[in-house]
Amino acid sequence: MSTSPIRPTESFDAPRAGNAVLGRSVIVKGQILSREDLTIDGEVEGTIEMQEHRLTVGPNGKVRASVKAREVIVLGTLHGNVETGDRIDIRKEAKLVGDIRTARIVIEDGAYFKGNVDIVRAEVPRPAASASAATPSPSAPRPQPVPASASPVSAGPAMAAGAGEIKR
Repeated sequence: MSTSPIRPTESFDAPRAGNAVLGRSVIVKGQILSREDLTIDGEVEGTIEMQEHRLTVGPNGKVRASVKAREVIVLGTLHGNVETGDRIDIRKEAKLVGDIRTARIVIEDGAYFKGNVDIVRAEVPRPAASASAATPSPSAPRPQPVPASASPVSAGPAMAAGAGEIKR
């Protein structure tokens, strides 16, 4: 047996590229804050926050946590609310129970999902000139619906019934 001290190959504070992994035999209870992508193939209970990175719940992963990440890929089981800045991908063998708030979502055929989905759109800043031109002033006349009989466009049953509005 060697008595020489073990020297780490990189310091703890050095930035690491790549993906951190919690293996099948790892059980974590508490809060995870990550500044790199993370794959969980073990068990986690608590909260996971990694706003700028991807969380992957591996095929053996069992997560009971609220999750905030840029992107989430679920291959295993996730119980908890999920908020992503970009997208969530629920694969065919996955199980997700909880509410989702995301910009994009993919649920593969065979996946199990129970909860609510709130699709959020990223706000696109509009130039001030076009924003004020698009907003009618309170004293400006409001456009009125054009009767279907006066419309030069052929109208389907919904338009003929007055359900639509044509602006000229």
